[in-house]
Amino acid sequence: MLKNTPSRKKSTKNLFRSIMDKGIVSYTEYLFLLCILTKPRAGYEIAFKMFDRDGNQRIDRKEFLLMEEIFRKKSQSSGESDSLKINETTLLRYFFGPRGTDTLDYKTFAMFMDNLQTEVLELEFYEFSRGMPSIGEAEFANILLRYTHLEDAEMEEYVQRVRDRMPEEKFGERGISFESFTEFFQFINHLDDFEIVLRMYTFADQPITQAEFCRAVNVTTGQNLDGHIVHTVFQIFDKDGDGKLSQKEFLGVMKNRIHRGFREHLKKPAGWEGFKACVRKELKHNS
Repeated sequence: MLKNTPSRKKSTKNLFRSIMDKGIVSYTEYLFLLCILTKPRAGYEIAFKMFDRDGNQRIDRKEFLLMEEIFRKKSQSSGESDSLKINETTLLRYFFGPRGTDTLDYKTFAMFMDNLQTEVLELEFYEFSRGMPSIGEAEFANILLRYTHLEDAEMEEYVQRVRDRMPEEKFGERGISFESFTEFFQFINHLDDFEIVLRMYTFADQPITQAEFCRAVNVTTGQNLDGHIVHTVFQIFDKDGDGKLSQKEFLGVMKNRIHRGFREHLKKPAGWEGFKACVRKELKHNS
């Protein structure tokens, strides 16, 4: 599998789709990659500096492994074996070459992070677009709400609300392009900053209008979201149809979504207790 690792000198685009199931990724690398997916572009340099311990503007294999060790210790459950370590992975070979002597500069590191975010968004978008250049509003709601803490019935209620309020999607008159889709999820990566701006701009936890929402996004990210996608978001979260969005509900669901449900996963019991809880859940779901 390691021999299937492409050279990063040729291209860093669509890395994981080119490897498919012919690669090896450790659990700590998985945590690292998940962390990348939740970071705005402005956070790339901070992440790079965390790895670059000697401050020479390059990351070597030793520095990367040291940061992985920190990830591993923070995620390790009490009593978990310390012996399960992988000495070589696809990611290590991709970053540092078969001999482990290559290094990463900031430009290459940032390109990798940006390409990974785009690759994951493409996978999510094209899963629903079925080869078309846009997705429907209800499909966007499905993508937005997946990996959240919502129960299936709650999620269906949100999606059905969009179907009822935006029937034009059935006729293909409107839709959400990949460009608008990407811009929205890039904004979601600034959620903490957005929350601060929102509460400075409005009264704490008060409902906000679409215009206020767009202004807060612009102040936070410097970008202007497509008006139609903002309107769609409001149809998802505006329960009573008064044209205003609940800050608390929107931020709560999106904070869960941005981590793709991983925070909820960490809260679940591990080991034998976790296994029993999983069995009970599956039996209840299938009964």
